[in-house]
Amino acid sequence: MKRIKLLLILILVLVAGLTVTSYASATPSSGFTEADGDVFDTWGICRTRASGEDGFYQLSETGFRPVIVFESLGESTALAYSLGEQIALKYPDQLQRAEAVFHFVRDRVNYTSDIDLYKYDEFAQNADELAATIDQNGVGYGDCEDSTVLLAVMYKGAGYRSAIAIGSGHTAALVYLPDYKKATVVFELEGESGWVWAEATGRNNSLGWVPKEFINVDVAAYEISAEEITPLEPPAAPSAAVTENGKGISSRPFPFIGVIALLWFMSLFRRRRRRRAR
Repeated sequence: MKRIKLLLILILVLVAGLTVTSYASATPSSGFTEADGDVFDTWGICRTRASGEDGFYQLSETGFRPVIVFESLGESTALAYSLGEQIALKYPDQLQRAEAVFHFVRDRVNYTSDIDLYKYDEFAQNADELAATIDQNGVGYGDCEDSTVLLAVMYKGAGYRSAIAIGSGHTAALVYLPDYKKATVVFELEGESGWVWAEATGRNNSLGWVPKEFINVDVAAYEISAEEITPLEPPAAPSAAVTENGKGISSRPFPFIGVIALLWFMSLFRRRRRRRAR
């Protein structure tokens, strides 16, 4: 009888362990396919192109929608989100927790260009793929969009609102942290102030530090949530994150639209250049 009880206990422990593991495991694409010079994941999202309805940022002339983030949220919630949850348990203080999430990504993702990693001018990882590499090796590799996507998802797991911002040739995360006093500047998104820039691509960067080229200019921003992974058109009226400074809020709608157009054409140019090289 005791052996049966012991066996039942062991079975229950094993089942519980498997349940936890299935939740905390990564959700990478189960395979990639190549078509017309681009690489697509099992969700039908192009990993080598930011532009277009099937691009990983669905970048167009009018806006963008970072669809790759949704591969690690909602029904696909897995390792990256759970890493944020773990940090939340360890750091009950909201400001310390926000810095801990930032430091996790900053200190564990070595900035590496896509051409060096994948031999493509552009190749985006989803949050769980990068988190899985960190989990296995203690360190991961990626460029600005890789660390940005991981940060945005981990911040959601840690209980924050987060967004993805893009400027001329660059992307970074935003976290809603209105009580944070260490930020270089504070951003306003859709009339709501308190958004802090999270730039994890440099080992000496701190949460709230903003490159000077993104101060007092508009950048495109998209607050993330658990959305369907579908190749939808991005919103026709994209959100603009504007910088607060000592003289008020800067608002430059025409340069903002110009940034979107520039990024879109840069993406097309990179694609054409890659085809010619082949």
